[in-house]
Amino acid sequence: MTDAALTRPGHETGYGSSGYRAYVLSALLVVYIFNFIDRSIFAILTEPMKTSLQLEDWHMGVLGGLAFAIFYTTLGIPIARLAERRSRIGIIVVALTLWSLMTVLCGFAMGFMSLFMFRLMVGVGEAGCTPPAQSVIADYFKPSSRATAASIYALGVPLGGMVAGLAGGPINDYVTGHNVHNLLDGWGWTWARDAIDWQSMEGWRIAFVAVGLPGVLIAAIIGFTIKEPPRGYTDPPNASGMPTERSSFVSAFKTLMKKPTYVHVVAGAAIASFAGYGIAQFSTSFLRRTHGLSLTEAALIFSLVIGLMAAIGVFLSGFLADKMSVRHPKALSWMPALGMGLSVPLYWLGYLAPTVPLMLPPLMAAATLHYFYLGPMYAVSTGVADARTRATAVALTLFAVNLIGIGLGPTLIGILSTVLKTMMLGGHDLGLTLEICKDVTGLPDAQAAACNSANARGLQWSIIIFATLYGWAALHYLWAGKTLQRDMITRAA
Repeated sequence: MTDAALTRPGHETGYGSSGYRAYVLSALLVVYIFNFIDRSIFAILTEPMKTSLQLEDWHMGVLGGLAFAIFYTTLGIPIARLAERRSRIGIIVVALTLWSLMTVLCGFAMGFMSLFMFRLMVGVGEAGCTPPAQSVIADYFKPSSRATAASIYALGVPLGGMVAGLAGGPINDYVTGHNVHNLLDGWGWTWARDAIDWQSMEGWRIAFVAVGLPGVLIAAIIGFTIKEPPRGYTDPPNASGMPTERSSFVSAFKTLMKKPTYVHVVAGAAIASFAGYGIAQFSTSFLRRTHGLSLTEAALIFSLVIGLMAAIGVFLSGFLADKMSVRHPKALSWMPALGMGLSVPLYWLGYLAPTVPLMLPPLMAAATLHYFYLGPMYAVSTGVADARTRATAVALTLFAVNLIGIGLGPTLIGILSTVLKTMMLGGHDLGLTLEICKDVTGLPDAQAAACNSANARGLQWSIIIFATLYGWAALHYLWAGKTLQRDMITRAA
């Protein structure tokens, strides 16, 4: 904690004016939205990429999960340690610029390996987003407002997914390279028109370019308009009245591991993330295979309808927790547990529904409820740590959540889908294999129907199995409630 933090009532007012705090939070939310646009667009475009590059579900699972997560998870902690000493805003600016440019390059991938490398580098950039951003938010907002601020920032998850769907599906289906060529020509941007062979580009490639480029501009705006806040400005003075010294990583890790609240919240969030990222990777594929929707229709339903409900759930999780914690101190624990527990049967009903109208109500309710865990996850991660280890606490949370969630979720659901598809193909006396079913256009009707059915049902049951895991995650949030009040050191003041 800085000397300034000891002499100013930051824990009662927050840093800066209320209007400027609102701008900072809004700007960081935009950064996080782009963070999730650039990772979610891959899931939206899974089917056209798979067809264009002649890949299988397990390929797409590895590209959507493991390729992104390798550096995203391993670099999060060292970047967070850097953020404990250097400008957090500067780190965010560099990170946003890098992952935006790498997203653009995904549109120029020629096969599995080149796409794998670009996804690795997207992960490198995105590793520098949330740990410093959450540390900045904690220094701008007083403890009694942090859960709300954290939940508003966490809206970047569903909102980023929504924007990715609203952009990715329609761009893939309706924007052609020829149109882009003519548009640039009409604007007089001959340098941009001639720099790339737009006319031969597929829609999914154009989508990557379109969502990646604006991030570079946003990075410049962030760098010029957001101030670096004093560390610990909004923390209440500690009992001794002395500043908190910077902790080593090992010391910070040991301290956090001694707090059962933190351990259980991280475990619950990791399991929820494992299920959520796995399902999200193939949600548009499910809607196309099971309900026969176009990519635009599938992306709009998944991103706008279900994503909107998820955004409501994320905001409510933090807002209600701040309001209810005065009378119910364990709200950060039991609210996420209740939401995720109730979401399981709703997800079963939705994914087994025979039609889209019957599918939507339970999935919308489930999306609202299961995302109740996200705001409290950030609030607990920052609340159990002091000012000098806060970014590290968030980074450790994200390391576990993303290694298990992003790294394993999409990868394992893709493998499970391929395994179930293979088993279902073997149930037909038609001699079908994965290789034969790669292209059904020349197959007899009976074989084509069997291939399509196995492709759809294998993925459908993989998603149902993954959705059941939210019940397990709910138990960890309940267990966290046993020690919540003891372990939180910067809750409401």
